[in-house]
Amino acid sequence: MPKIPRDRDDDYGAAAIKARQDFVREHTGSRVEHQASYSLDPSTLPGNIENFYGVAQVPIGLAGPLLVNGEHATGEYFVPLATTEGTLVASYNRGMKLCRDAGGVTTTVLDDKMQRAPVFSFGSAREARDFRDWLDEHFEEIAAAAETTTSTGKLVEIQKFSVSKLLYTRFNYTTGDAAGQNLTGKATFAACAWIKQNYPRELHFLLEGQFATDKKTSVVNMLHTRGKRVVAEITLPAALVEEQMHVSTDKLFSARLKGQLGSIMSVTNNNGNHSANGITALFIATGQDVANVAESSALYGFSELLPNGDFYASITLPSLIIATYGGGTGLATQRESLEILGCYGAGGVYKLAEIIAATVLAGELSLGSAVVAEEWVQAHDDLGRNRP
Repeated sequence: MPKIPRDRDDDYGAAAIKARQDFVREHTGSRVEHQASYSLDPSTLPGNIENFYGVAQVPIGLAGPLLVNGEHATGEYFVPLATTEGTLVASYNRGMKLCRDAGGVTTTVLDDKMQRAPVFSFGSAREARDFRDWLDEHFEEIAAAAETTTSTGKLVEIQKFSVSKLLYTRFNYTTGDAAGQNLTGKATFAACAWIKQNYPRELHFLLEGQFATDKKTSVVNMLHTRGKRVVAEITLPAALVEEQMHVSTDKLFSARLKGQLGSIMSVTNNNGNHSANGITALFIATGQDVANVAESSALYGFSELLPNGDFYASITLPSLIIATYGGGTGLATQRESLEILGCYGAGGVYKLAEIIAATVLAGELSLGSAVVAEEWVQAHDDLGRNRP
């Protein structure tokens, strides 16, 4: 059986990479001409990729300026969106123009939590209840044990959910500018080791009881926050909507109500239009873990038709999992995208959260208006017809 070439001493060196490229050519017939052409330094890749042989080049388009009136993001931003979907950048760009002409998007970060969720098992429900109370009494010691593993993570609370003779928990941390899944795993394992050593009775635990719902959308994370919880909101003058979007605000609001019912009937993770589009494009551009879109695309949309005919619109992202430090954020092209936004490195994560939320709101308004104005299909015909 053919084996992918590896070099135990220098697996990111030129010889090992070329051996894998030749391996692909020999066993698949592909020339890997474009995948094998890149400007990044392979020595920066350990910890991000294994068996490296090349790159996937995703086009990046620029949308903006996006005017944000946030507590962390203030001013105009040009937003890099990495995608292969025609019309996407144009649509977000249109929504950003509408928002800018209306005075900008107001953004607010409401909460910040990352979890690991151990489940503890006992001989009876009463034992599980007693342990629940013991956790409250020893929180400070547990937090101290968890925080020995990290310089940035802080254990802020332990949520507890009793079922039968089991106690499901959610260890909630703040994680600084890192996304924090690995950080919380390591910290919670240290906390559980302390618990097992110090709890006076027998217990058993699994480090993850599938209650953090890592990379899976869930109601518990939408209600209790996973990552950053951020709101973007704007009030749009009726005349401006009519002029730029070619729809009246009453028709826009009527369509919103119909969409609400459709979302309820389909039991989706959000009642918006396409939050995953902008979030995914920004995630790819800025080096986020793209699988987190499964959670991060969750959205609560709320709008009002005001007495004077103006239109209030807001979105809440309850589980936006992002980083400006660590993971893929420091790689060559991904770092450049974060630098374009002024978000790279320490202190940038709340600013990035506000920019993403404002971008999502702009995209929601643009697509929602296009559907009502019956311009959606024509836009895809005009801009999205790159077919072989």
